[in-house]
Amino acid sequence: MIALIQRVTQAKVDVDGKTIGAIDKGLLVLLGVEREDDSFKMEKLANKVMSYRVFSDENGKMNLNVSQAGGALLVVSQFTLAADTGRGLRPSFSGAGTPDQAKVLYEEFVAFCRAKGMPTQTGEFAADMQVSLVNDGPVTFNLQV
Repeated sequence: MIALIQRVTQAKVDVDGKTIGAIDKGLLVLLGVEREDDSFKMEKLANKVMSYRVFSDENGKMNLNVSQAGGALLVVSQFTLAADTGRGLRPSFSGAGTPDQAKVLYEEFVAFCRAKGMPTQTGEFAADMQVSLVNDGPVTFNLQV
């Protein structure tokens, strides 16, 4: 399971010209599901995302997680993160989770974060989304479990 996280000052997701999810300070989480992923990996990754210290403390060091920084999550499904780009000029998605598997794990990820008290907004699974963000830093990390 893969989470590409970006520290943002604002981010939003639009579908059909309508904003369906938006946050101010926080993390934009692009979430990719691979074939071997399961609920155990989902929980491990969700905990890592929520605990990862990418926000600056009073000394300018990255010592605060999203909750400690008073931020929120915007979680967007992105199956292309599971692409194999090692050969040729076209990505292969043979390692990506099936749409049914990915939807279940995406929804579990969001529910898990919310159950832990994390303010969490979402995109729309499998929709054509327009994602806008202001990357703060820029700070971007690729987390995998």
